[in-house]
Amino acid sequence: MPIAGRRSLLLLSTALLVLFALAGPASAQPDGRALPPGATVRDACGAVRPGFARCFAEVFVPAAGTVSPLATTPVGYVPADLQSAYKLSTAGGTGQIIAIVDAFDDPNAESDLNQYRAQFGIPACTTANGCFSKVNQNGGTTPPATDVGWAEEISLDVDMVSAICPNCHILLVEATTNSFANLAAAVDRAALMGAQAISNSYGGSETGSSSVETHYNHPGHAITASSGDSGFGVQFPASSPHVTAVGGTTLNHSTNARGWTESAWSGAGSGCSSVYAKPTWQLDTGCARRTVADVSAVANPSTGVAVFDTFGVSGGPWFQFGGTSVSSPIIASVYGLAGNGTTVNYGSFPYAHTGSLFDVVGGSNTNRKCRPSYLCTAVAGYDGPTGLGTPNGTGAF
Repeated sequence: MPIAGRRSLLLLSTALLVLFALAGPASAQPDGRALPPGATVRDACGAVRPGFARCFAEVFVPAAGTVSPLATTPVGYVPADLQSAYKLSTAGGTGQIIAIVDAFDDPNAESDLNQYRAQFGIPACTTANGCFSKVNQNGGTTPPATDVGWAEEISLDVDMVSAICPNCHILLVEATTNSFANLAAAVDRAALMGAQAISNSYGGSETGSSSVETHYNHPGHAITASSGDSGFGVQFPASSPHVTAVGGTTLNHSTNARGWTESAWSGAGSGCSSVYAKPTWQLDTGCARRTVADVSAVANPSTGVAVFDTFGVSGGPWFQFGGTSVSSPIIASVYGLAGNGTTVNYGSFPYAHTGSLFDVVGGSNTNRKCRPSYLCTAVAGYDGPTGLGTPNGTGAF
């Protein structure tokens, strides 16, 4: 081959190698953690238009043949793992009400919840013993229409309350639809019914959200909201200055003193609100408005949590879930354990108690550069994907 031809071929080969290096393996996530071969992740809820929210539950789907078609035993982290990772004693929370706000109805919510609790030796939480309540957004007992994806979200949420705060009562408020108008009404209902903490594992565009934002302003109620599962970018209601915005991490066992390590999960939402002013307790200087997130907890579906769900889905009844839908009810339940929900000022309390948080360093939620970089990369101190960090006991809540 002529020298010029060989030179052209070399240049082409080099260019292709660079492109492949930039792209990475097809299964890799932006934080460099690859899914196991053949494994995938399924969103429980699909995309939505402005004015509506999608749930942020993600289901880990193992490669074909790696598990039985029916997962008859728990897969993923169980209550003891989460309590160990976040140094939580489950002795507290008696008398606290944790509200779960979701859309549509899960007719199996109570029975599935108690299958989960029985598996791990957690006392039953039922309508009969006064621990569990399910109402619609108007406070009545007639449920809205069912939806399989949102039912998966509901199962995840109530199981996480059980895992973190088994002594807490659970109030499930089901909105008529996933419109922000209906979900906001459900938040109002939860506050009216006395919930000390209210978890919202959903989100959508900030466009038009100012018409419902006031419904998340309930002093004396700790309201948590998932930061999102699409990486760098802001979701509402996490961007509301009246909530604790909860980001996500990758949680792994370790031989270190804590016994665990965490890094930013590639899917965790973060960034600057385009609508809402920065609350006075947020002191980061790279974002003129409200910065997401405030705190975080496990969310990577590859290192996800065990959930029991039987309504309308194939496989199971045990699934491994991730998404910031995991982290929001975890943090709401830590508020319940702390018993401090009625005195916290929106999401401000952790900012004055950073010594009771595990600082998360490492990992990013974007493949591109963002400015300043802390908005998308976990660094020492405050950052966007993980906020101030993850619970180290209840002292920050």
